[in-house]
Amino acid sequence: MRRPVKNRNIVGPDLKFGSVRVEKFINTIMWEGKKNVARDIVYGAFDIMQEKKKEENPVELFETAIRNVGPNMEIRSRRVGGANYQVPREVRPERKQMLAFRWIIDAARARKGAPMSERLAEELLAAANNEGPAIKKRDDTHRMAEANKAFAHFAW
Repeated sequence: MRRPVKNRNIVGPDLKFGSVRVEKFINTIMWEGKKNVARDIVYGAFDIMQEKKKEENPVELFETAIRNVGPNMEIRSRRVGGANYQVPREVRPERKQMLAFRWIIDAARARKGAPMSERLAEELLAAANNEGPAIKKRDDTHRMAEANKAFAHFAW
């Protein structure tokens, strides 16, 4: 069994909204240490979301999108007696959040023809409404886990 991680980096709240989750999202968006560029992208996306959905808080929409995209089950490879089995496993909350971040950012980066803040805003709004490529990725993951439910007894 693996040892637990002892010295995990603790992220402080972000500057504008005071949310730790938004700051972690900014850190995930960041490339090559350019945190101010990442902040401009995320805050720009939140401004666009505020314009499109005037009655709702952009941080609440963001939280809803992350909750919707995060998978409950995933499959992990397990080698048993010379054969590899795809074993369904429950996803830990930290991993669920990071997978949601990664899938939303990948879907936003895959869109072309607009600034990143606009693409990110569109992707977050789509995820908050349970649609878009990130939600499709979650559904595919759940479908794979359901299909391999017969190997659940190999879980370690």
